[in-house]
Amino acid sequence: MTDKNIRERIVEEVKKAPMLSISASKLMEITAQVDHETTEVVDVVMHDSNLTARVLKVVNSAAFGLMSPVTTIERAVTLLGERVVVGIAIGDSAGQLFNKALTGYESAGGELWKHDLRAAIASRQVAVHGKAGISADFAFTAGLLHDIGKAFLSDFMEGTAGPILEQIENNQATDYLESESELLGINHTEAGLILAEYWSLPEPLKVVIHHHHHPDQAPEEFKALTYCVHLGDIIAMMGGCGTGSDTLQYNLDPEYIRYLDLSPTQLAEVLLEVDEEFAKVSGSIAESKESPR
Repeated sequence: MTDKNIRERIVEEVKKAPMLSISASKLMEITAQVDHETTEVVDVVMHDSNLTARVLKVVNSAAFGLMSPVTTIERAVTLLGERVVVGIAIGDSAGQLFNKALTGYESAGGELWKHDLRAAIASRQVAVHGKAGISADFAFTAGLLHDIGKAFLSDFMEGTAGPILEQIENNQATDYLESESELLGINHTEAGLILAEYWSLPEPLKVVIHHHHHPDQAPEEFKALTYCVHLGDIIAMMGGCGTGSDTLQYNLDPEYIRYLDLSPTQLAEVLLEVDEEFAKVSGSIAESKESPR
């Protein structure tokens, strides 16, 4: 039986989460607009000294491999791409959520960030193959945030991994999401949606966070984006970056082919591209955090 108070307690924990920085919020708002200018992104970064320092450290890291140092934000944003700049801002602003150990999923600290970063890269690569116009960089942002609700459910799920996996194996639950709902009265996508509303995220991000495991339930205008992240999430797990006990315990919706023009050969190429990009981006961000300010 689900303790009715557990859902309320989880909602309370979500609402205690630190707010995103003004810069991170502004960058997501800007990049949600299809017709925005790169200069708008540069302007936000230039007016935030901490973010400026971090962006320059990332682009000048050895992992990024440039021959000569970059000294201007304009050049840094051009080389990194808007997606990485937004990722840096979100990661710095909500690092305590992304880096906490997900003990309820039997996952170590930092694994959520690695999974979300890899899913973000995969979502972007998949979006390039979209049949309709999908912002690849915005798909990256959506992928980065899709699983944030797990940070709040984890503490309430300790000791449940074994029973949940047994339920799924015995067809008593369709996937991990259903078991979360049964145990807690809430699942990680619902907790993530509550956080997205608390953070006043753009509507497309709210939809993706809520429906990334069941993209067919997303409003039609956001279905293509949601399918990008749905597939990006699976690709991240297939590439060895999951979040513990729930890894690959979700169903792939084959309807993604309605929105994404991806042959088996192209999908295999995406997996390789994601491996390469993840190694470069994760390495440069990690190195910049280790460097003294």
